[in-house]
Amino acid sequence: MTTGTVLLLLLSAIVAFALSFYQYLFKAGKRTKTVFFLAFLRFVTFFSIFILLINPVITSRSYEIVKTPLPVLVDNSQSIAELGQDSITKVLLEKIQSSKSLQDKFDVQLFTFDEGFETGSAPDFKGKQTHIDQAAQNLKQLYRNRNYPVVLLTDGNQTLGNDYIYSFNQNTTVYPVVLGDTTVYTDLKISQLNVNRYALLKNKFPVEVFLQYNGDKPLKAVFSITKGNTVVHKENVQFNAGNKAKAVTVLLTADKVGVQTYKAVISSTEQERNTYNNSKNFAVEVIDQRTEVALVSAITHPDLGTIKRSVESNRQRKVTLLKPSELKAIDDYNVLILYQPDASFRQLLDLNKNAGLSTWIITGNSTDFSLLNQYQQQLKFRMSAQREDYLADFNSQFNLFALDNIGFEQFPPLEHPFGTITAGQNMATLLQARIRNVKTENPLFAFSETNGKRNAFLLGEGIWKWRMENYIGKKSFDEFDVFIDKTIQFLATNSKRKSLVVNHENFYNSGEVISITAQSFNKNYEFNENARLTIQLKTKADNSVKTYDFLKGTNEYKVNLDGLRAGNYSFTVKEASSNSVYSGSFEVLDFEIEKQFVNPDVTRLKQLAENTTGAVYYPDTISGLIENLINNADYKAIQKERIIKQPLIDWIWLLVLLAVSLAAEWLIRKYNGLL
Repeated sequence: MTTGTVLLLLLSAIVAFALSFYQYLFKAGKRTKTVFFLAFLRFVTFFSIFILLINPVITSRSYEIVKTPLPVLVDNSQSIAELGQDSITKVLLEKIQSSKSLQDKFDVQLFTFDEGFETGSAPDFKGKQTHIDQAAQNLKQLYRNRNYPVVLLTDGNQTLGNDYIYSFNQNTTVYPVVLGDTTVYTDLKISQLNVNRYALLKNKFPVEVFLQYNGDKPLKAVFSITKGNTVVHKENVQFNAGNKAKAVTVLLTADKVGVQTYKAVISSTEQERNTYNNSKNFAVEVIDQRTEVALVSAITHPDLGTIKRSVESNRQRKVTLLKPSELKAIDDYNVLILYQPDASFRQLLDLNKNAGLSTWIITGNSTDFSLLNQYQQQLKFRMSAQREDYLADFNSQFNLFALDNIGFEQFPPLEHPFGTITAGQNMATLLQARIRNVKTENPLFAFSETNGKRNAFLLGEGIWKWRMENYIGKKSFDEFDVFIDKTIQFLATNSKRKSLVVNHENFYNSGEVISITAQSFNKNYEFNENARLTIQLKTKADNSVKTYDFLKGTNEYKVNLDGLRAGNYSFTVKEASSNSVYSGSFEVLDFEIEKQFVNPDVTRLKQLAENTTGAVYYPDTISGLIENLINNADYKAIQKERIIKQPLIDWIWLLVLLAVSLAAEWLIRKYNGLL
């Protein structure tokens, strides 16, 4: 307390004594023990009030010694064990932690890192990835605005994150301890392999492979790609001291639907210390986008051959030309093309009412329009017996799918009965009908989409002339064929939503995060916030089954299946309340990235030490590192003074004392008849 506060307390005591003396003792005729006690209580009351007003504070000081932190980062990844440095690392760690001089000068703290970052845990060298950059970022958060050294025990081979050379703070000095044999051995490896995860059936897909050679003498090697026991590609590659890397690009054929697993291998006659990095498995999911199209017609017309040829210009489409009576299994097709339907189409139209296949209807002079009015509501036909030639006007506002104007206005007219055609609300017109220079209200080519079912209407026969005109002007059928292909693509796309949508990859590399996400929707197709999703995972090798629960995230549910071994797995996702079920499968490929390394990355560790004004050490020079840290004058302990201020008496206790003194005074006066 300050001198002023002490004087105020003394003055308060004097004033409180004077007031209590004046009120009880100054004019008292008889000074009994009761009067003296009442005067004391009044003194306590006044003095408590004065202390509350003054609020005296006591200041205490303490001192502590703050040592410079010394974080010891230990690489806990599998590559340390693969390089035979796990036991050596534990010995080095024990030397650092057992150094009394080092403990006296620094606050030594142990951290381990692999794909994660942990404090104080003993290393087990089972990490599947190495993320040095993340460890550096975590140190920045732990020791802000501090000048400290870092001891980094690692092989320098990072598999995740940004370049760690520039990750540490500028006021941080890093001392890397290189783990691993720095002797250069002859080694061939596949350093990287790039491939698209999806390919279309019967198409070729590229595989880009980067090959790397460690050695000085010329070397001949063989690079091959196998699928099962079949070699699908093989070539010779050569390396020397000046050419230690090769990039190989291969085109493979997607000849089978589903997930196709391949193996890339680089080999030579030289003996290698590590052959695990000579091969790499990869997989491609081959998707069959083949669309089965039924072209149904009761008449013979040149348009049929034109449509079939244009649709099949895309090898993912197949057209089957049928008569109405020949089409029995309607579910075998994705799209129906009904060319000038007449009374013989009635049974087919009845079947499609239940099947709900997307349909392209082409009308002309042989069409039964009364039948069409009965089976569809998109267009209403009121036709006459008179025939008319209709030209096309392109609608630039059409937006159901992207399509360029290929010169529709210059194409020959299509022939169609004259009349009135009324379009419904869900119709989108691509081409408007025109009679010579007079625009009509009738559509010529229009599309509709209702409840997930898509339809197209071409109102005129003679489209074979359009294809021929396009070839005369462009010397190619390509533009017209693309126009027809986009029409089929629009019709073949299924837009119906499912109540349970599950997203997953068809293959994963062992060691990486294996996550499956799902979305559950109610009957209004709103996200179900209260869904209860479970996944039943079955291992195909031994038929073992495990069940996991999904965890709710932001607009999705997620489950992590990390730690699965290489192999094939099938799974079933089920939502408890709606009983919605989704089944799928995936494959975990055998790939351990931490087994790819033969030597530590000494070059990068030296760059890191140079950038942070540190130095590189090796296991046999660890004593020099300890001595350097102990003798380094840049790191000194700091003495900190702590000042603690607290009230002399807590205000709560003063209030309690005030209440007790007032109550006691009132009761005594009441008892003695002094009120």
